[in-house]
Amino acid sequence: MTDEVWKRDEVESPCIKICVIHPETRLCTGCMRSTDEIGAWSRMAPDLRRAIMDELPGRAGLLGKRRGGRAARLAQKS
Repeated sequence: MTDEVWKRDEVESPCIKICVIHPETRLCTGCMRSTDEIGAWSRMAPDLRRAIMDELPGRAGLLGKRRGGRAARLAQKS
């Protein structure tokens, strides 16, 4: 048997193992997919996966800037 038997002609997941969901956009800050897309990915047809993959680069601008986290909260109290 060769490894070719185990290869599948599928669109790979864009997951980069940085799974943090942005609270406003509900997009993962790692792969830029929505929570619905992440949940349905394994059941999606390859053409739908490709369409989503094509959209991902344009989503980065939707996240906006971070508000500063703990440092910003401490600065507000001063």
